[in-house]
Amino acid sequence: MFDKLKQGKQLLELRSQAQKMQKKLAEITESVERGEYNVKVSADQKVQFIGRNGERLEDLEKAINQAFEGVQKKAAQKMLEEEGISGLLGKLSQ
Repeated sequence: MFDKLKQGKQLLELRSQAQKMQKKLAEITESVERGEYNVKVSADQKVQFIGRNGERLEDLEKAINQAFEGVQKKAAQKMLEEEGISGLLGKLSQ
C-alpha cells in the first residue's frame, strides 16, 4: 500500500516538474521569414504565428497545433503501453 502511495506521489512530482518545464519551453521562440511567409514557433512545439504577406493564417496555425497535440497524446500513450507506469517510475527513482 505504501508503495502505491509513493508511486502516486512520484507521479504528482513528475507532473509538476513537467508543467514547469513546459512553461519554460513556451518562453523560447524562434521566428523565420522565408519569401512571403513568416513563422514563429515556441520550444514547446506550438505554432505562435503563421503569416503570408503580413496576413495572419490562424486556421493553419490551429490545424498544425491540433496535429501536434494529437501526435503528442499518441506518443505518450505508446510510451505508457510499452513502458508502463511502474517502468517509468522505476527509471525515475534510479
